[in-house]
Amino acid sequence: MSKHKVFVSFHHEDESWRKKFESIMAGHMINCSVDIGDIDPTNNTETIRRTIRDEYIRDASVIVVLIGKKTWSRKHVDWEIYSALRDSKNNSRCGLLGIFLPTYPLPNDLYDPHTIPPRLYKNIKNGFGQVIKWTENSSEIERCVDEAFQKKDKINPDLSDDLFAKNRTTEKWE
Repeated sequence: MSKHKVFVSFHHEDESWRKKFESIMAGHMINCSVDIGDIDPTNNTETIRRTIRDEYIRDASVIVVLIGKKTWSRKHVDWEIYSALRDSKNNSRCGLLGIFLPTYPLPNDLYDPHTIPPRLYKNIKNGFGQVIKWTENSSEIERCVDEAFQKKDKINPDLSDDLFAKNRTTEKWE
């Protein structure tokens, strides 16, 4: 299996899990992610979107969304998923994989669709994306990343929702 270029999308309160994921996958993937401090948060919205899309996601082949309790509500996560799934002249479409963090409540291994990013959920429903539970087995993650990559040109992603204009503050989306 070849190493995929992976962009990791996450809520900043889950930064420690992102670091753990990157440590587990060191040597198994090429990391294309944004580090905290890489982008000036005082930049205007369009500049931030363009920077993420053109300087980070551009080279990625798969986007991995680390799903914590509040990930669904973050505008940057929504923008990153949208940018990664869009096939454009400058950026080719990425595969999509969501990973439930141990902090995400999964009673009986079931999740409430309204507590994960809406764009991720719509693309799970249409077969473009998939989700897995957190694992520290790099081979298992690598296999799922490769599956996401293999699907990216076989199914059209759902990009129908408007982009989040701001972070959401409710418990879940409707």
